[in-house]
Amino acid sequence: MALLFEPLTLRGTTIRNRVWLPPMCQYSAVDGVPNDWHLVHLGARAVGGFGLVIAEATSVVPEGRITPQDAGLWNDEQAQAWARIVDVVHARGALVGVQLQHAGRKASTFRPFHEGNGSVPAEQGGWTTVAPSAVSFPGLATPVALSDDEVAAIPHAFAAAARRALDAGFDTVELHAAHGYLLHQFLSPLSNVRTDRWGGSPENRARLLVETTDAVRAVWPDDKPLLVRLSATDWTEGGLTVDDVAAVAAVLRGHGVDLVDVSTGGNLPVPVPAAPGYQVPAARRVREVSGLPVSAVGLITSGAQAEAILAEGSADAVLVGRAALFDPSWPLRAAHELGVATPALAFVGADARVRPGESTGWPVQYERGSWN
Repeated sequence: MALLFEPLTLRGTTIRNRVWLPPMCQYSAVDGVPNDWHLVHLGARAVGGFGLVIAEATSVVPEGRITPQDAGLWNDEQAQAWARIVDVVHARGALVGVQLQHAGRKASTFRPFHEGNGSVPAEQGGWTTVAPSAVSFPGLATPVALSDDEVAAIPHAFAAAARRALDAGFDTVELHAAHGYLLHQFLSPLSNVRTDRWGGSPENRARLLVETTDAVRAVWPDDKPLLVRLSATDWTEGGLTVDDVAAVAAVLRGHGVDLVDVSTGGNLPVPVPAAPGYQVPAARRVREVSGLPVSAVGLITSGAQAEAILAEGSADAVLVGRAALFDPSWPLRAAHELGVATPALAFVGADARVRPGESTGWPVQYERGSWN
């Protein structure tokens, strides 16, 4: 059995394999409510064999949306819509998580569907953005610096969204502290120039993330894992380094975090030396320093490459994003590449049955397309 298809247990939750779908924004919600597009997008990847599918960056407050078309979990209507999608994913054998986020100074932007660039003006449905400091992301409107009381309220918004995620049936939540969004903005000295308890020292800049983690962990069941996505470097002088972020991850270990989803960049529009597996060394370093399990992401495109990442001890799981947009059944393809005759995909569909002793990992409706 390839490592890629071994189960992974975090707390009391066992994920059927170690190839996961990362959160990828679909920019297709209406008033924060997910719809059939989200159901098909996540359901198809569950059928395709992913062990865990993580729903896109989902805002905890309306003003936290990256675009007006982002999904949300700030009200019960949204939670009910997510519950329908969660049920579909579960029926196809996968677990499902949701990434909770606040975009901060990178909110209220046009979605990348050729509709415009930069910040959305108020007359087109935009809003005033907020941030640790009144420092703009290049090309976007200048945000308003949050007051002390407003910062202190943010963990409660994340906790309320986590409660709704639990009601919707999600198996895990991931806090988005990467890619230049609000929690990352507080961590980075490039975007946080505060001089109060939320800024200055590394400990103060990490305070909001730690308090948010505590607030979510307090409402999230003990047997369900809590993930955090971190950008391990800002890729520019004066910004966060891999060792800075690894130290933050080590702190999070003591606050109930079970796995760190290691990405990079996003806080400034700077060149990133992207290449196959370019973020894997950062994942390995965070794993070594923090003692936490980690997932690796970024231009992972083949089963052999994913297997090697696990075999060398750089990560405990891999997330396959863009390749999964092209091929929703990427895990089945990877199993074939690795010569796994009966991959541990444990498909148990509500409308399909795997024959005992004859499982190929494929849903029976699709077995004609298998390589067996």
